[in-house]
Amino acid sequence: MNLKNRSFLKLLDFTPEEIGGLISLAEKFKAEKKAGVSHRLCQGKNIALVFEKTSTRTRCAFEVAGADLGMHPVYLDPSGSQIGKKESIADTARVLGRMFDGIEYRGFGQEIVEELAKFAGVPVWNGLTNEFHPTQILADFLTIKEHFGTLEGIKLVYMGDARYNMGNSLMVGCAKMGMHFVACAPKKYFPNKELVEQCRAIAKETGAVLEFIEDPMVATKDAHVIYTDVWVSMGEPDSVWEERIKELMPYQVNSALMNNAGPQRRFMHCLPAFHDLKTTIGKQINEKFGITCMEVTDEVFESKASIVFDEAENRMHTIKAVMAATLCEEV
Repeated sequence: MNLKNRSFLKLLDFTPEEIGGLISLAEKFKAEKKAGVSHRLCQGKNIALVFEKTSTRTRCAFEVAGADLGMHPVYLDPSGSQIGKKESIADTARVLGRMFDGIEYRGFGQEIVEELAKFAGVPVWNGLTNEFHPTQILADFLTIKEHFGTLEGIKLVYMGDARYNMGNSLMVGCAKMGMHFVACAPKKYFPNKELVEQCRAIAKETGAVLEFIEDPMVATKDAHVIYTDVWVSMGEPDSVWEERIKELMPYQVNSALMNNAGPQRRFMHCLPAFHDLKTTIGKQINEKFGITCMEVTDEVFESKASIVFDEAENRMHTIKAVMAATLCEEV
């Protein structure tokens, strides 16, 4: 696997062998970290972390992974750069590319991270855009492999709004790795038809199965993984919250749904999750809409079947693999 100097923008850009190679490299780094074995393979490198959308897991994963590899991360928060405001994307890319060895971007449209990569002259990594979240999928697949021993034959059911980054990226990842992907939602929440056709073409080569099912009990039967994400992005108006809660509540991950899948099932979520009233947003949702949880019940979230914190930890190990593979001389 030779990914030196390549950007990591979306899984569509990578072969199944390359994706598998990154997961294997993450396994190696994770084992070394647990054993206290140093792997400062990128000593002296500097990386820019551009965050137009804040995040706990993504920021910490990039900073800790960078430090473990011997790099110096510089965090630029939403007010810390002029990207797209006083300075164009292309100009920002050309400035940062002269100062840093790699650039992470987390923000809005996929076209932004693509343009950064076009002009930066150094590897650019997608920490999340509206359309794709590829580093999350590597962490998800490492977690699945740890719990089931393989990705082959795994049935992953994504519950809820599958039109954006998580639904898109899980579909692409499952298609690439020959898995069984199910989007379970009302039809209006299924992924973009053009992307679905791209994934169907990939699935013909890999043996993957792609399904789009409205009935939760049909969709989750014999599932290995039941996956969900928040239904509404922060900042959207109350009318959107009301509509999503009404239309997606039948797709909430609860004990009945988990039991329907069978004893092998695991629960996954990219976090943060609205599963209780211990957050400001959770309390606001409760006051406005009278519900104590949203996309997943607290019972499922805190159950033995929940592997969300394994998944969260693996963000760091897989991001480390991506940065090392694209920046370092030896991996």
